[in-house]
Amino acid sequence: MRDAFHEQLQSVFADLAGICRSVETAVHLATEALLTGDAEIAERVISADVDIDLAREHVEETAFSILSLQQPVAGDLRIVVSALRMVSELERMGDLSVHVAKIARLRVPHVAVPEEIRPTMARMGEVAEDMVSRVSRIIVGLDVEAAIELGRSDEIMDQLRRRSFTELLGDNWTHGVEAAVDLALLGRYYERIADHAVSVANRVVYVVTGDLPARV
Repeated sequence: MRDAFHEQLQSVFADLAGICRSVETAVHLATEALLTGDAEIAERVISADVDIDLAREHVEETAFSILSLQQPVAGDLRIVVSALRMVSELERMGDLSVHVAKIARLRVPHVAVPEEIRPTMARMGEVAEDMVSRVSRIIVGLDVEAAIELGRSDEIMDQLRRRSFTELLGDNWTHGVEAAVDLALLGRYYERIADHAVSVANRVVYVVTGDLPARV
């Protein structure tokens, strides 16, 4: 019975890592659509979100089955509850990628990001994608050290967010209110993806050590 229980737990974490890889793809494609104005790529991100939602439902069903049939306690209960929190965070990261893709699609045939802001926005996309990729490996390896290290990348994202605000609020901004609103939202979406990535990583720390980091 215990072997079956731990196999179920391993399956849940394998599914979490798989969702994370899907989110990584979504972030990558959403950023590509944003920087190229490619409506077809944007649509791919938006359409694929249903698969992330279905994967989340599968994880939840498995977790609820474990709770009802196995009635885990102590450390095992902590793992199951953490998995439920993690899958919710991952789904939200997918939703935020969709928000990025929708802004890209809305501005077609134009590109939503003005030329002088593209380096900052491209870098935000790169950092977000890298953080999601690292979270996938953290989940697979239950890597506490890598989870703690991830917080440093979040600091980079915060710096980029501040830079984007400085650029769009500067005296040289000539692209109007609509573009400024787009960029403010985009910066927020990427920042939240990073925040969720850190939260998932911190949940891994909690699973392994039983200590809940301050920022979860």
